[in-house]
Amino acid sequence: MRIWLNKYFGFSKGEFNGLLLLILIIVVLKAIPIIYGYTRPMEKDPPNLLAQIQKIAIADENYRNNFRYRIGDPSPGKTVKLFNFDPNTLDADGWQMLGLSPKQAKAIINYTAKGGRFYKPEDLQKMYTISPEMYKKILPYVKITERELNVSGKYTAFDKKEYVKKAALVVDINQADSAKLDEIKGIGGVFAKRIIKYRERLGGFYKKEQLMEVYGLDSARYAEIKDQISISNVPLKTININTAVFSDLKRNPYLSYKQINAIIQYRKQHGNYSNISDLKKIVILDQQVIDKIAPYISF
Repeated sequence: MRIWLNKYFGFSKGEFNGLLLLILIIVVLKAIPIIYGYTRPMEKDPPNLLAQIQKIAIADENYRNNFRYRIGDPSPGKTVKLFNFDPNTLDADGWQMLGLSPKQAKAIINYTAKGGRFYKPEDLQKMYTISPEMYKKILPYVKITERELNVSGKYTAFDKKEYVKKAALVVDINQADSAKLDEIKGIGGVFAKRIIKYRERLGGFYKKEQLMEVYGLDSARYAEIKDQISISNVPLKTININTAVFSDLKRNPYLSYKQINAIIQYRKQHGNYSNISDLKKIVILDQQVIDKIAPYISF
């Protein structure tokens, strides 16, 4: 074999001996586990192994019984009877007759004693003491009587009363304070303060659409609240344009600084204004601006 390896693979005598040694080591390593398995001593079972297995089996059975008892399944030998009942008035014995343990029945009695109430059969699902299996079993037998508490704290028959729809809230935005404006659905405390601040700056509102000029109050919000607001015929605060100075006119949000200066300079050059049409002579005042400021100026 060495000659054959030397002929075809060029193995020398030393390489051949090394190959044999490697093969021998591999065979020994493979054989060690097999030899150990045949030669190791047999392990003996502990003398109380059977007793331990029996204890484990008994503990497992006890756990299963306790688990069934915990979720509401009747314990061995316990008589279960299903009957129509009102969970708001059923006593502990009645719950136990349905299949609950004394501890589970006591938990439900404590719930109703502290003011808890089942308004519909599905409310029984919120009681952790009633398992889903038990809930499905007793659900067809739940009959809840509609009742309400009287002054003494006892349940009395419930008389249904016809619901009277409240009149829609309508707030006068020219006279309401921030608390009243806050009652409008869609207007919070922040917008209520902004509306009042803008109303004081203007001198009052003369049409509802002016609310859209309040910062942050867009057309979508206006459409939501427009039916909840009204405008009373209170006199608007006006400014005499023939005596007003720059600081008087700058509070009006419709006028820019350049337009205010133009109004004052025109008055100085041509005298007092006699009517609203005189403002049309000022080049930088267009008709739209004049229409907006007209309700807030006097002559």
